Amino acid sequence: MAAGDKPSASSRYTPPASQAMYKPSPMIVPILMFACFGIGLLMIVLNYAGVLPGAKDGSSWYILGGLSLILLGIITATQYR
Repeated sequence: MAAGDKPSASSRYTPPASQAMYKPSPMIVPILMFACFGIGLLMIVLNYAGVLPGAKDGSSWYILGGLSLILLGIITATQYR
C-alpha cells in the first residue's frame, strides 16, 4: 500500500437490529420491582420499631435483608422497558 492510498471500504453487511429485541417487559417486572422496594422498606422500618423477632437483640440481619431487597428492586428496575 502506498503512502496516499486509503483502505477500501468493507464489503460486509451488518443487518439492523430487529424489533424483537426491544419488546416491552412482561407485567411481572414492575410488580416484582415495587414488591421488592416495599417489602425491603417495610423490613427496615419494622426492624427499627422493634416488631420483628430478634430485632431488639441488636441483630442487623433484617437491615441487611431489607437493603438486599431494595437492591434487587433497583436491579429489576433496570430491566423494565
